[in-house]
Amino acid sequence: MEIKFNTQGLVPAIVQDEHTKTVLMLGYMNQEAVSKTLETKRVTFYSRSKQRLWTKGEESGHFLEFISMKSDCDHDALLVKALPKGPICHKGTDNCWGEENFTNLSFLNFLEDLIDQRKNESKSVDSYVAGLFEKGINKIAQKVGEEAVEVVIEAKDTNEDLFLAESADLLFHFMILLKAKGFQLNDVVKVLKSRH
Repeated sequence: MEIKFNTQGLVPAIVQDEHTKTVLMLGYMNQEAVSKTLETKRVTFYSRSKQRLWTKGEESGHFLEFISMKSDCDHDALLVKALPKGPICHKGTDNCWGEENFTNLSFLNFLEDLIDQRKNESKSVDSYVAGLFEKGINKIAQKVGEEAVEVVIEAKDTNEDLFLAESADLLFHFMILLKAKGFQLNDVVKVLKSRH
């Protein structure tokens, strides 16, 4: 990747949330910060005020998990895609513009991460999801089938609240099934895009 650093050896780096596409912050990187980011998979900047490398979250624990990096058309700015592990701004907000980093669809990413966490928890944890994973793929698939039937039944009725509640149950259990099979929603989205 070609990068044109300025006369101070720096390049502006815009950090964007991989899931929500929200712009989180702007920092500056030198060649060493770029290399450390790629090596550690944690977004690292060059702090102009501290005059040293600075890994986001080194004090707060709110790291930026590195996903990808590319330069713009002139190669004098970087777009860094990352997953934030907590509030990004030093003021405690989700990003440096004081906006929430949350969309309705990004909640599905949060839910997917939570399902993954429950899958990996010990059997002693009192969790419905962990219990389903413990019962195995047949039970999970059975629950998806049951919820699908309930959605069909409610679709033929006029109670919109029940239809939406059963639809939520179906989507939730489908996400569990995807995780049990080693997939995630994005894998399904890729198939849908390939058919478009």
